[in-house]
Amino acid sequence: MVVIGIVLGVVFTRGAGPEAVPTTFNVTRGDIVKTVLADGSLVMPNKAYLSFGATGTVTEVLVDEGNNVTKDQVLARLDAPSLESSVEMAELQVEIAEEGVKAARAQYEIAQIKLDEGGSPMGESEEVLEERVDAAKASWETAKLNLEIAELSLESAELNLEKAVIVAPFDGVVADISITEGKEISTAALATPAISLVDTSEIEMRGFIDEIDIAMVQLGQEANIILDALPDEEVKGSVVFISPVGTILAGVVSYDTIITLKNPVAELRDGMSATAEVIIERHDDVLSIPNRYIRGTTENPMVVVLVDEQEEEREITLGLSDGRNTEVLSGLQEGEKVILPTSEERPDGFFMM
Repeated sequence: MVVIGIVLGVVFTRGAGPEAVPTTFNVTRGDIVKTVLADGSLVMPNKAYLSFGATGTVTEVLVDEGNNVTKDQVLARLDAPSLESSVEMAELQVEIAEEGVKAARAQYEIAQIKLDEGGSPMGESEEVLEERVDAAKASWETAKLNLEIAELSLESAELNLEKAVIVAPFDGVVADISITEGKEISTAALATPAISLVDTSEIEMRGFIDEIDIAMVQLGQEANIILDALPDEEVKGSVVFISPVGTILAGVVSYDTIITLKNPVAELRDGMSATAEVIIERHDDVLSIPNRYIRGTTENPMVVVLVDEQEEEREITLGLSDGRNTEVLSGLQEGEKVILPTSEERPDGFFMM
């Protein structure tokens, strides 16, 4: 069988004999991305737990779990005859009050005309006519006040009737229904959600970042989100919130971080475990080598290069590291072979940038 692939480096096995060839790596070009991890889960922040505001019998449940609903759509109703009667009574009171305003205004206008004409068939004095105008005006003002009171009573009755109806406060999906038609809603049951609604169009990841890394994280930084349940999905996001207050988790101080998702897919669910790789810095198409090939110290890094089958020690200048590979700014050329140091040649504790 023939296997064709992309070889990043030539690897030789160090044997026991004197002619064994040391392990080498071809210096390549690639992208170096420094990231910080945030562990957490997906959250759909826009949720509503809806319940009735009045007691009664459930007469209609107009949706099923999983249904898409729109804002202001009626989801369920109670049988509330007393509340309906209150609305009808209040409407009647408004009509009566409106007629009262009309009658009082007419009386005022008649009194004003008599005063303007300078008298009446009864021979009443101007002073008496003025008193009648004032009294008619006062009656008109009282009638208007009564109308306002009646309208407020109607508004209150309508609000109470609305408590017998559950309406969607936003576009979303019905996540749960705990009521059925015919169920009695008691005072105690008013505190229990009857229908749960969630807006699936908005989703974010909430996670925690270690205190060692949090100083490098800033608002607006891009992030790659990895999902345990959907490992093949490539979900992107950006940092929108970093808590100024730390939380102690397993004895370690971490900071709550929120990342909005830019390209949510249909399979995403509230509560899914997720890990975000927050991109701190990236350098594209640069020379790089694995950290394990670097010798020396952080201040004076070196490599051993295989040139014409001879080992040549060189000082190098390093740039960005992703923790596994490090950018080489100077000292090496693409395609050169660097030699993996032995444990004696590379002291324990050498930096991992």
